[in-house]
Amino acid sequence: MNLFLRNSSMTKHVATYPTDEQLERWKCEAAEMDMSFSEWIQAMVEAGMKKFSPSVERDEDINDLRKQRNNLRKELEARRSRVQELETALYQGEREAIAEYIENNPGAEYGEIIQHMMNSTPERVSRQLDVLDGERVRRDEEMFYPIESEK
Repeated sequence: MNLFLRNSSMTKHVATYPTDEQLERWKCEAAEMDMSFSEWIQAMVEAGMKKFSPSVERDEDINDLRKQRNNLRKELEARRSRVQELETALYQGEREAIAEYIENNPGAEYGEIIQHMMNSTPERVSRQLDVLDGERVRRDEEMFYPIESEK
């Protein structure tokens, strides 16, 4: 295979002897990069001549990585704890109120359970609003507004 290298004043002939497999691979690479074959060869030779270190240096040392990992674990545990709190608050809503009423009043009839739920609604709503306050709603005296989420 013959190559012609160009500089600003003249063109020189250079030869190389790639295997058939290499030649086909190189030609495919040149075509994928929308370059002529000789342009591609020149570019690859120049790129290969750039000075670089074959060793890779870590951006952070092992202690920094451990600190980051530990901080992320703490954050994960805090999030899990918050999810548990929210789930507990949720289940302390309707289901918990019904279960507690039945436990305290074995043999309660359906109508009694309904009446209890209607009578205890303000207390349950207050509990839920306390949980939501600052999370999804904000309170301004006796009025509630949704918290604008960032999108």
